Amino acid sequence: MIDFSLTEEQQMLVEMTRSFVEKEMLPHEEILESTDTLPPELAASLRKRSMELGLHACNLPEKVGGGGLDAVSVMLIEKELGRTSLALAECAHRPLNILAACENEQVTQFLEPTLRGEKRDCIAMTEPGAGSDLRGMKCKAVREGGCWIINGEKHFISQAFVSDFCVLFAATGEEKTNKGIKKLISAFLVDFSDPGVEVAPGYKNVSHRGYTNNILRFENARIPEWRIMGSEGDGFRLVNQWLGPTRLTVAATCVARAERAFEIALNYAATREQFGQKIGKFQGISFPLADMTTEIKLANLMLLETAWKIDRETVTPEDCAMTKLYCTEMLARVADQALQTVGGMGLMEDLPLERIWRDARVERIWDGTSEIQRHIISRGLLRPLGS
Repeated sequence: MIDFSLTEEQQMLVEMTRSFVEKEMLPHEEILESTDTLPPELAASLRKRSMELGLHACNLPEKVGGGGLDAVSVMLIEKELGRTSLALAECAHRPLNILAACENEQVTQFLEPTLRGEKRDCIAMTEPGAGSDLRGMKCKAVREGGCWIINGEKHFISQAFVSDFCVLFAATGEEKTNKGIKKLISAFLVDFSDPGVEVAPGYKNVSHRGYTNNILRFENARIPEWRIMGSEGDGFRLVNQWLGPTRLTVAATCVARAERAFEIALNYAATREQFGQKIGKFQGISFPLADMTTEIKLANLMLLETAWKIDRETVTPEDCAMTKLYCTEMLARVADQALQTVGGMGLMEDLPLERIWRDARVERIWDGTSEIQRHIISRGLLRPLGS
């Protein structure tokens, strides 16, 4: 039996998060858009409020001190938060789910302070010469005298300048496989105060005010041996645990912004008059509205099914890839058509359409490009057939 209804608790979570966004986050969008940052005291107050509402670590299991919410509930929260451009600013950050893999001293030094909001994490995976090719990364870690010595560079590291540490992925050796020699990838907890670690400015970008990317450089950075997460060479397993839910978060955020863009276009079509009648009467306007709402409905169904599968531990990489692919590309189409519906005013800063349209472009690139998602999907189709 398929039941698409939300539980009472889930409905309360949606209403609570929506109220937080509409009353306490949306009013500050113009500050973020005009200054590219939030005043520190405002960001701190929003972070505090997020923690008070139980949103901060809702994505981590209860056994490690998180909120223990199921994937459907987390997705619903992420979607509500995604309605505002403040979602990627430092005020609404949630700890990486990969931190649930922390053990022993890692728990007290990294996980627990992050859960308390005393430390902030980020992920360090992408490199200038590797991109989506994780096996091609050149950043390496070598075991030496009870420590790991790390050398290399990462870029496009989200919000590193406001973070205290990163989960770093680096090569720690090689292994022979039936497809040749491949690098072993391991994950490490690296504090930005560690000697030999530099957090450098990143690149100016067109998307998401208040969001920054940084370059991380490691020059003979020495970290204790206990900072490795899992066993040596366990990095790909940890990446796969992290990427699926993260791609669902990207998808949920995209659907939220598509819904917001559609609402603006719909209200405009219902009130704007041209040639003696409301423009919604013209098929050139009304038919695209029908297409937009149909695409949004399909995206919502994909979100729900994929989150439902995560909760039942039946989700596949193809499920997450399809959802990320469709929702990000759907946002691009809806944002563009919503702007076209409104016309010239859509490009003006008076409406949030131009920022939704602008911000939409990066969603098809980060957390796995559309091409990578298509590769994952097609590989899942062909591999069982021996191809």
